[in-house]
Amino acid sequence: MSFRDQLTTPRRMLFAFAVLLIIAIVIAVSGRSGAMQVALTEQPAPGPSSPASPSADAAKDTDTDTAVAVKPTDAVAAENPAVALNTPKKPPGPPPLEHYQIKDGDTLSQIFSDRDISATLLYRLLEADVEFLSLETLHPGTQLTFRYDEEHRLQQLALQIDPARQVTFDRLDDGAFVHHDIESDTHWVSTLVPGEVQGSFYVSGLKAGLSKRQVVEISHLLKNRLNFRRSLRAGDRFSVLVGREMTGEMPTGNSQVDAVALHRGATTYQAFLAEDGSYYDENGDSIAPAFLRWPTSRHFRVSSSFDRNRLHPITGRKSPHNGVDLATPMGTVVMSTGDGTVTRVGNHPYAGRYVDIKHSGSFETRYLHLSKVLVKRGQRVKRGQKIALSGNTGRTTGPHLHFEFHAKGNPVNPLTADIPTSTRIAKDQLNDFKAQVKRQLARMATPVKPDAIYAEGPSQPQ
Repeated sequence: MSFRDQLTTPRRMLFAFAVLLIIAIVIAVSGRSGAMQVALTEQPAPGPSSPASPSADAAKDTDTDTAVAVKPTDAVAAENPAVALNTPKKPPGPPPLEHYQIKDGDTLSQIFSDRDISATLLYRLLEADVEFLSLETLHPGTQLTFRYDEEHRLQQLALQIDPARQVTFDRLDDGAFVHHDIESDTHWVSTLVPGEVQGSFYVSGLKAGLSKRQVVEISHLLKNRLNFRRSLRAGDRFSVLVGREMTGEMPTGNSQVDAVALHRGATTYQAFLAEDGSYYDENGDSIAPAFLRWPTSRHFRVSSSFDRNRLHPITGRKSPHNGVDLATPMGTVVMSTGDGTVTRVGNHPYAGRYVDIKHSGSFETRYLHLSKVLVKRGQRVKRGQKIALSGNTGRTTGPHLHFEFHAKGNPVNPLTADIPTSTRIAKDQLNDFKAQVKRQLARMATPVKPDAIYAEGPSQPQ
């Protein structure tokens, strides 16, 4: 054997050993695979008598739950925790509309604070309301509606005055608000309320079905002709036609005394509401004293006239001026222009100190920017009575008195409007008035059941 053969023999042996080892491994692996295949082939399929493997069901449930729960963003976050930390979650926004019903004791500032609406925005609303004062007195049961945008910014505030009337404050591009009135069609029906005096007229009127306000109104209408405390006797009769405003089939809550007849022995005392909004007797003579045209003892210069399309002198925006501004010096005596009842006394950020007075019929007056108020809410006042001193409160350009006159629910020019300033109905209206009186007397004299309803035209509330 050569030296070369001696060197290659061990190599050949090593190579042969490696080949044999590989063959053995292949045979071993093939044998195990065959055994597994046989085992799987012999495993019975699940059926009624052979339930499926619990572990398989568990695996199936786990896969299903995971498929529902896992979202693509969650998967990304799982692979990259930084994404989970930095991805902002959008907070749930407020409803686009929110309704709130006023409760006893509520204040506008608290209602806004509870909704994280700033005081600045509230003052913008009050600025838009300065000529109307709709937000000054919120009665329990009144509904407010807040309309927001996607970023929780108030875009509109709606105030439901009654079923027929709504006031909205709509936001402009510059952040200010503008006031709008929305009114549905209304009509009036007349209801007969008969009664008999037993005790006081006040108690008897309430028992018959009149409201407290209506009883007081009748007492003041006839007080110059009849002493209610001394003259009335048990058994005296009265008949009242009460007008009630309706929108469709729904009452709005507004009412008025259309006519009243009070029988005291052989004498009858009567009052009838005329088209001009004032009360007269059956002959057309005024029941209440006529109105004064001016709320001051002398005629001051008009510094700003009545104008529904006026541009505001400070903001420059279109802003109706629902009254007249009189250039009164500080402390000028302000008088009530007619008999009536003080309905509101307040202090507004823009209107300043003010007084509202409800007069007989469908008339109201308002006095703004006062330095001192001399009357209280609910107080009866006479024509020409001193009620306040003029001033410079609220937002003004200087001392003055802002005076408003409202007829049938609408502001009119107090210096030029056709308001009752005489003691007798106008001659050109007398025939129509007497025809109205004849119809109403017939209704009140007819023996009908209480609360009989008569259709009426589109009259106006007091």
